[in-house]
Amino acid sequence: MRLKLVPSESHWDFFKHTKVTLGASAIACLVSIVLFFTMGLNFGIDFKGGTTIRTDSEVAVDVGAYRDALTPLNLGDVTITEIFDPTQPELHASQIRIQAQEGAEAVSIDVLAQVKDALLAVDNTLTFPEVTSVGPKVSGELVQTAVLAVVAAIAAVLFYIWLRFEWQFSVGAVAALVHDVVLTIGVFSILQIKFDLAIIAALLTIVGYSLNDTVVVFDRVRENLRRYKTKPLREVLNLSINETLSRTVMTSVTTLLALIALFVLGGDVIRGFVFAMIWGVVVGTYSSVFVASAILLRLDVKRDWSKKDSEAGTQFANPDA
Repeated sequence: MRLKLVPSESHWDFFKHTKVTLGASAIACLVSIVLFFTMGLNFGIDFKGGTTIRTDSEVAVDVGAYRDALTPLNLGDVTITEIFDPTQPELHASQIRIQAQEGAEAVSIDVLAQVKDALLAVDNTLTFPEVTSVGPKVSGELVQTAVLAVVAAIAAVLFYIWLRFEWQFSVGAVAALVHDVVLTIGVFSILQIKFDLAIIAALLTIVGYSLNDTVVVFDRVRENLRRYKTKPLREVLNLSINETLSRTVMTSVTTLLALIALFVLGGDVIRGFVFAMIWGVVVGTYSSVFVASAILLRLDVKRDWSKKDSEAGTQFANPDA
């Protein structure tokens, strides 16, 4: 007996409360933008600057013991990661990142000495072969680069969907992606979860996941538009979403199962990244149905695919591909 999260044949009307769903999404996006400008983000070391300390040891790295030793120093955001050095496989290495202290671009010599003493108390075989600092200027450049990466990804999606389908599909897809990214940033603002380069990677992954869901639905919409040329667009969209609903739900649920396991068992190092992914899967699935498709319904779309239309974005694509 196969597991079914949704019926084999469903006939739900996803546009019965479109004004409510689109209105709620618009309000949520507006609130997220307000939260971003009022509360801001809890930027991590990548964006605030700080000091990175490389340690080598003759015994196995105990990340928990290192963290417990540094906690009494009240250094703020501290990230400890065990690393592997292929040039010296006999050594056990770690990377410790400490945020810049108030009024300073990097950790002071005195604080650095306290850190070393605290770690040596845990493991007296430790050596500190490398200490590097990242100032606010470099961190500011990272912020700009991160923003450009997300914007470039969304712009590439806009261009791809326009070539693959039509401009109405492209607008709907990009609106869904912007919706997902803005809501994710809003959640990070209100919860003040650490926001670093790993979260930027999560945002880009969310863009890809949401786009995948949206393209699956839009592909079925295009097929049904060619099959049912006289059926109202609303009915075609409902039919397409219902036909792909089982696939969408199964993909989202199985992805969430893996992410929840990582969130619970993966430790503090990846918890922020995994939380962003969990949130992104939820809002990405929602936006594919209730944002992208709803916007497509309002923009209308070309119905007769048997005739070429030089004004449509599909002059560069093969509808049968």
